[in-house]
Amino acid sequence: MASVASHPTRSSLEEKMLTTRTPDEETEDGRIRNREAATKIRDAWIYKQIRARQDEFTQYRTARIFLGTWNVNAKGKEESLDDFLTKDWGPNQETPPDIVAVGFQEMVDLNAVNVTVETKSQQRSQFWIERIKSTLNNPKYTRRDSSRGYTFITSRYLVGLLVCVFVRSPHIQRIQHEHCDSVGVGVMGMLGNKGGVSLRFQFYDSTVCIICAHLAAHRENVTGRNADYWNVYNKTSFDIGAEAIREVIKSGSLSQWATGSTSVGIPDHDLVFWIGDLNYRVDESMPTEKVLELSENGDLDELRSLDQLNNEREKGTCFPTFSEGMLNFIPTYKYQPGTDIYEKRPDKKLRAPAWCDRILWMSQEPKHVQQLTYDRSETPNISDHKPVYSTMKITIKDVVKAKRQQVYDQVMNLLDTYENQTLPMVGLDRISLDFGLIRYEETLTMPIEVTNTGKVYAQFRLVPKLDENTLCKPWMKVSPTYGMLIPGEKPATINFSITIDNNTANLLNSGREVLDDILILRLENGRDYYITIKARYARSCFGMSVDELVLYSDPIRNIPLDPIQRAEKFDPNPTSALCVPKELWRIVDAIYERGLQEKDLFLMPGLPKEVKHIRECLDTGAQLGKYRTHSLAEAMLAFLSNLSTPIVPPKLFPTLEIDSQNIQSFARKFLEELPPIHYNVFVYVMSFFREALLYKEQNKLVATRLARICVDTMVQGDDQVQRRTGMQLIMLHLLETNTI
Repeated sequence: MASVASHPTRSSLEEKMLTTRTPDEETEDGRIRNREAATKIRDAWIYKQIRARQDEFTQYRTARIFLGTWNVNAKGKEESLDDFLTKDWGPNQETPPDIVAVGFQEMVDLNAVNVTVETKSQQRSQFWIERIKSTLNNPKYTRRDSSRGYTFITSRYLVGLLVCVFVRSPHIQRIQHEHCDSVGVGVMGMLGNKGGVSLRFQFYDSTVCIICAHLAAHRENVTGRNADYWNVYNKTSFDIGAEAIREVIKSGSLSQWATGSTSVGIPDHDLVFWIGDLNYRVDESMPTEKVLELSENGDLDELRSLDQLNNEREKGTCFPTFSEGMLNFIPTYKYQPGTDIYEKRPDKKLRAPAWCDRILWMSQEPKHVQQLTYDRSETPNISDHKPVYSTMKITIKDVVKAKRQQVYDQVMNLLDTYENQTLPMVGLDRISLDFGLIRYEETLTMPIEVTNTGKVYAQFRLVPKLDENTLCKPWMKVSPTYGMLIPGEKPATINFSITIDNNTANLLNSGREVLDDILILRLENGRDYYITIKARYARSCFGMSVDELVLYSDPIRNIPLDPIQRAEKFDPNPTSALCVPKELWRIVDAIYERGLQEKDLFLMPGLPKEVKHIRECLDTGAQLGKYRTHSLAEAMLAFLSNLSTPIVPPKLFPTLEIDSQNIQSFARKFLEELPPIHYNVFVYVMSFFREALLYKEQNKLVATRLARICVDTMVQGDDQVQRRTGMQLIMLHLLETNTI
């Protein structure tokens, strides 16, 4: 029986294809082997066993780490940093942190010169490093005791970004393998006006990674911030060398290592801390004036519920594996520089206060991080941002190397007893997987159990077919892609998952893809096993084009995917085509009948289960049940957003700036150039939205929000802000005038 996964997770290291520098070789008796692959799989198994026993050779101790972040707005006076850096030390400085990590943003103006040419960044980074160093080592804190002082470890800067780390002097001998990296994600997706700087090091025998980031600005640009996060997360890499790799794995800091790379990424560390001006705001659904009022009054509950970062984290679109403490302080942006007053001067743009400045963490062992404080500092106040800081108690590893060697020797002795004997043999409980019927946006998973039936260890891996570079087709994922079993070990389970996303649905509908594949499971120093995969797609109107949908009056589920079968049963005549897809008509009609006056129509999400049922009704022709109006509205927007061809072709994007003088002519030309069916659908949708606006007092809709919804659902293929803004103005014009 296939299991359904509603939220596929990101790929783990074991899901990545095992790569080798040397090709597979065939022996005289027809067996295929790869010594490099066998060695890597063997190493991975050894480290897996050692990690499982790490508590036998590891002592655990606690330490304190201070993390601070501040967007300095290109300011830099000699104001005291004491309140920012040392407030958590206790009244008599009895609890100073063992590690101090501080990140800055906008330490220089983010103008074109500074972004493209290194001018002041090094100078300003050195200025702030010295300021921190002198504050931490002030005699009033060290009491002229060198053991209470701090030593600078390393730093990294990129245009306006800086991250630096200090450690208390008694720990300096237990710091090693320091490495840095930077990722620019700003202009053209690569320049450093936005991005992340990061550093990593080994503290005792735990690995620590700290990232300081400055993500995309503007209240409405949540998608841009999410994209910046993933870019920094995925592109950050540290080449720490083979010796460091093996050392941290032997200490249980990496669960697998088989790619042969000497580089590690952000998630390959025991402790990860992400600080910076992440720029997430309070959702636009709350007016700026209301945000100001609640912020000034310290009324945080309603603000927290609309915090973009927490809402995006809950959806899994950013920072899905990170934790953050409760926001118990008022928003840190935007202030009049030099004051504690939010920026409300009439000559300045009014901005909603926001918790732009944040501190998050991720740990391989969640219990190894305990946040003690999370607060803002009222000084320095020279910037339009307030500094934010947090002190955390962390649990770190201190490996007893003699005991670790004993465990290592025991594992190797166990492995040696099975090596150099007979050839490996495995049994698969099945070699054919039939997933049956699978629907749009559904993930089905089926397992195959691999059992070692021989007398020696068996190493297996999935390999690409001849002249191919991937293990399987894009709609399938396999985890793990390799493994090792010793005799008597419990069977290994390989999970095969099929996911029908919008791109796959489009390929299936157009006849360019079928849900059939053959995967090759190779037994090292043994034979190959051929695993057949098949499934049937339950056709959906989602992922199709309106030009094809209008050809059929029957439910789309009844229309065969195979073009020959389709021609035999249906003879679509363009002259008898529908004006608009029946699926769109049905859902619009349902919303019209049940709730144009529904509060927050098109603004509040529906229930995922209901949206799924609505899509099934549209696909099968079944009667729509008594679903919530918000679920119907979300299904309608999802239908428009996921069409294989957008309603508005990219060629119709305005190329000139739209203003009050030319918008009428642009709108007329835009309507005239829409393809016929697209014109019908566009006019139908816009007319419906205009009808909904008649009830704006009840449903709280506004034309500007609907115009943005129109762009998000019917316009695709151009991320240029000016062109999308121009298209939004056209939509707004058509919603507010009698042009159509």
